[in-house]
Amino acid sequence: MSKLTIMHNPRCSKSREAVKILEENGVNAEIVKYLETPLTKEEIKELLKMLGINARDLMRTKEEIYKELNLKDVEDEEKLIEAMAEHPRLIERPIVIKDDKAVIGRPPSKIVDFLKA
Repeated sequence: MSKLTIMHNPRCSKSREAVKILEENGVNAEIVKYLETPLTKEEIKELLKMLGINARDLMRTKEEIYKELNLKDVEDEEKLIEAMAEHPRLIERPIVIKDDKAVIGRPPSKIVDFLKA
């Protein structure tokens, strides 16, 4: 069985739902509370590679900090990654990682499909 990891925010209902889905499917995943243990820029880059998306697609664009930092007009991937490393609240959640692939669990049903793949 592959090792699974979930990037989790216990205060987020979608993230809690994702943990529940993993438990219901008998998956023992490592839970990373990324707000308490922020990802490094390198870890974010690796995550982007696994997800097959760009930095903006990983960002929570409705977060207040996104507006405060005026990130809407930033095109530089490095600057967006830096912002997520400094302000982990900007990172979309939940994210489930299996081997060298990952999925953002929105909607949480994506996790079930990901587990079957």
